[in-house]
Amino acid sequence: MPTDFALSPLSLAQVLEVLAPGMAVSWAGDLVTTDICIDSRLAGPGSLFVAFAGERVDGHNYVSQAFAAGATLALIECAVDGVPTVDTVSGTWPDGPVHAVAIRVPSTLHALQALARARRAASPDLRVIGVTGSIGKTTTKEVIAGVLEQRYTLLKSRGNYNNEIGLPLTLMTLRSEHERAVLEMGMYALGEIADLCDIARPQVGVVTHVAPIHLERLGTIERIAQAKAELPQALPADGVAVLNADDPRVAAMARQTQAQAITYGEAATAHVRAARIQGMGLEGSLIDLAIAEHPLWPGQEGEHELRIRLPGKPAISAALAAVAVGLVEGLAWPEIEQGLAQQTEGLRLAVHPGRDGIMLLDDSYNSSPLAVQAALDLLQELGPRRVAVLGDMLELGSVEAEAHRQVGEWAAQRCDLLITVGPRARGIAQAAASNGMVADRVHALDTNQEAIDRLNELLQPEDIVLIKGSRSMQMEEIVQALGTVLA
Repeated sequence: MPTDFALSPLSLAQVLEVLAPGMAVSWAGDLVTTDICIDSRLAGPGSLFVAFAGERVDGHNYVSQAFAAGATLALIECAVDGVPTVDTVSGTWPDGPVHAVAIRVPSTLHALQALARARRAASPDLRVIGVTGSIGKTTTKEVIAGVLEQRYTLLKSRGNYNNEIGLPLTLMTLRSEHERAVLEMGMYALGEIADLCDIARPQVGVVTHVAPIHLERLGTIERIAQAKAELPQALPADGVAVLNADDPRVAAMARQTQAQAITYGEAATAHVRAARIQGMGLEGSLIDLAIAEHPLWPGQEGEHELRIRLPGKPAISAALAAVAVGLVEGLAWPEIEQGLAQQTEGLRLAVHPGRDGIMLLDDSYNSSPLAVQAALDLLQELGPRRVAVLGDMLELGSVEAEAHRQVGEWAAQRCDLLITVGPRARGIAQAAASNGMVADRVHALDTNQEAIDRLNELLQPEDIVLIKGSRSMQMEEIVQALGTVLA
């Protein structure tokens, strides 16, 4: 079974040049890999399989399975019975040529990162655009990529492969013809984005928002901002930090980078500014765009009417960031406009039709206060009756109760029927009821199944139903059940 991570041919000799310089394995040039995977089920002829020892699954138990499927190389940390091994720790290797071999290293994660770092370094003319932020990373990455590919041969992060494993996997697929790379950068702790920047060496860094996500891990919103600021801090002096002017913590990062800072947003000071926004529901938005005069894009200043086909405020913010990056990377306005006009995918939110004209807005992938408020703003543009199904928002630490209360106040003004799921989301329901929602239109429930049953009782023809909660709430169960019942 092929993997999406196809490589330019990479030999064992080239791998050893990076991981164990000086190991002279005479036959190492004969073993070549053409794709990389971390799941043995995706291994095929010519694969490089990277074995990780996870909390629940140890990839070392599947090295033989990967070789049986045709893998040529495997990175391992400990010996695997019956598998010939080039051991970079002890400096030993098999006497003669073999059809497949494992490479033992102290850390398979560090080895993968070292290989990705070397592959990036071998493309000095490549310009890398890093994208981070508490929310909106994936959408912004996709929209930026859609703009840049109007002119450049592009590499971009697959899905949300944005961590210490996913980003190196993406960079391993770098080819000589790539001119730009758009890489999403996520984090759970301080120092992680700095490590990703050390591997990817971005020249442009985009920061979308700082929000109380992973607050339980980092403790304070200031530490989250500190973590996100690692991207602009890592930029070179001739680099460009592209910052959201509407988020004060992001805008302040202009003082924390040696790179030139430009801003985007609705703020009057933004270099790329949405002067007026006309929402068109699921059809997207019309924006009166003002581009300030700037040495980075001489002659491109002026006003434009811009049509965004993706719905909601997150898409607008992503589009403004993409305009800014497009200008920095030398695109002309018609190229930028065309790239945005062609963008019809990229948001987490998906629309599913139901019985009697009912429409499901599936935003169940994850949740945070700002993201819920943006989704409710979109719901408000639709109708005739708007239903919000909101689950617990997790990892909010000390602001958990206040965040749920604020979402409840927001929901009270933007939906006609509110159903919450989970103990924390009861705070949403209570705040909504305290801010004007009639009691029989607010339902605080404990489980997804209860929500499914209540929705089947209460939904009416033409209802618009928003479904959103943190990932571990598994609210896609509600989407799937309603899709089955209502279709």
